[in-house]
Amino acid sequence: MVRPCRAPLSVIEGDVGVRAGGKAVPVADRAATPIGARAQVSPRDLALADRTGEITWEQLSWIVDRAGAALTAAARPGERWAVLGDNAAPTLLTHAAGLLCGVGTVALSRQLTSAELAYQLKDAGVVAVVTGAAGLSAVLEAAEQVPLRQVVVHGAAPAGQPVPVQAWDDWLIAATSLPAPAAPPRPAAPMLVYTSGTTGRPRGTEVRWVAGEHATSAGYLRALIEESHTPPGVHLVAGPLQHNGPLTAVRHLLCGQPVVILERFDAERALAAIDRYRVTSTVMVPTHFQRLLALPRADRERYDVSSMQLLAHTGSSCPTAVKERMIEWFGPVLVESYGGSEVGTLCRIGSADWLARPGSVGRAVHPFEVVVLDQDGAELPPGKTGLLAFRAPPDRGIRYLHDPQKTAAAYVAPGVLTLGDVGHVDPDGFVYITDRAADVVVSGGVNLYPAESERALGAHPGVADVAVIGVPDSDLGEALLALVVPTDPADAPGEEELTAWCRRALASYKCPKRFEFVAELPRNAMNKLDKPAMRRPYWPASRTVAG
Repeated sequence: MVRPCRAPLSVIEGDVGVRAGGKAVPVADRAATPIGARAQVSPRDLALADRTGEITWEQLSWIVDRAGAALTAAARPGERWAVLGDNAAPTLLTHAAGLLCGVGTVALSRQLTSAELAYQLKDAGVVAVVTGAAGLSAVLEAAEQVPLRQVVVHGAAPAGQPVPVQAWDDWLIAATSLPAPAAPPRPAAPMLVYTSGTTGRPRGTEVRWVAGEHATSAGYLRALIEESHTPPGVHLVAGPLQHNGPLTAVRHLLCGQPVVILERFDAERALAAIDRYRVTSTVMVPTHFQRLLALPRADRERYDVSSMQLLAHTGSSCPTAVKERMIEWFGPVLVESYGGSEVGTLCRIGSADWLARPGSVGRAVHPFEVVVLDQDGAELPPGKTGLLAFRAPPDRGIRYLHDPQKTAAAYVAPGVLTLGDVGHVDPDGFVYITDRAADVVVSGGVNLYPAESERALGAHPGVADVAVIGVPDSDLGEALLALVVPTDPADAPGEEELTAWCRRALASYKCPKRFEFVAELPRNAMNKLDKPAMRRPYWPASRTVAG
């Protein structure tokens, strides 16, 4: 059932162009984009669905046209809009409109505290925000520190705010259409995401979907379409729309292919959506696989998943038994990617190759070349374990916004970058990851950096010293554990107090799930925290990472 629209269809059908002085001015040729072509060829077909209903291609074309005009009106070249990552149609539509019209958008977590949010808004040069109702309070608090011109909320828009707050539907209806093709095109403006690091200081980085620099948004769109690896058909959004994997749905939509969004992941609802919409592709993490497999067999067999052609997974290592069962169930359609937000996909492996080489993350993808280095930076032969690094051309290297030092730290040699993982390469070029050199915990496919929570907890007056490590978790693969040295052992703060303290400074998912109180923390000869020694008692084998 296709819903009426987020704006009246009569308004859409009557909109013939930009209204200037009461006269209609022709709009850009909508058929020049895949979305516009679908709006002409199959206007009433499904384009996008979320928990509130469905949108046709005709409706979607109108929405991105109006949203693009509104984004452009509020942001000068180089300024950005932030989009809090609610799993809802407006999130995808805003990012898509920004890429089409050359206005930069930033994908931010709706779980950030107002202080975290204010820092990222200021750092990215954000002047306006699109958010759901859940993130509105944090946005308005952040606006006290960062001047915002406009806030758009898909939900109830409260009155009497110091920053203009407009409801999504009203925002679209009030906008004029995009200017005619004769108007000077804006430069391409890739999306930004934020990633932390071992220092705990989040930095923005461009979403690396395509190679090279593109002078205009039209050129960037052409490259997106040419380099797409997703099969035609319906794509299912299974994860939060603040992370790289789920955000590939924006790319799918821009290619003129339909998308269905799960508000939150529920295993049976995901199967029902695959069955109902004949989903051909999705991106998941191993935690999703485990929850799907945990359903009773009768429930799993109730749904037809034969339409699936690409079940991409990323984020963290998948236990061998879990992946084998998923391939047995869905067929040889699983494709694993290894990489990072700041660089994109470095390695990829399909089901057949993985079954022949369980545990591998695949071969390096073009234009990257994998090398394994010893402690002195010398290249190691196949089979020898060391730091995994990748040769990359300049246009595919790592770049952090406003942080040349962090950018430089990602390189172990000129043109050779690393994500801080340890492993080896077999004689056929297949990469295996065995450990991490960087202090990062991958929980449910999300990178968590202990330095952030250590910094927050270390400010508590009852904490003399603290270390945060990753320990096994049956659902998420790994979870954060805080080892705390109390200032006064006789009056140590409780777990609830420390959790509440941490959550005042950080988004809840960045805070430890467990706490243990210890007399001291092990340190090495350089007086640095010995994280491997701390992790070792919690893991069943010498390897102290999940997977």
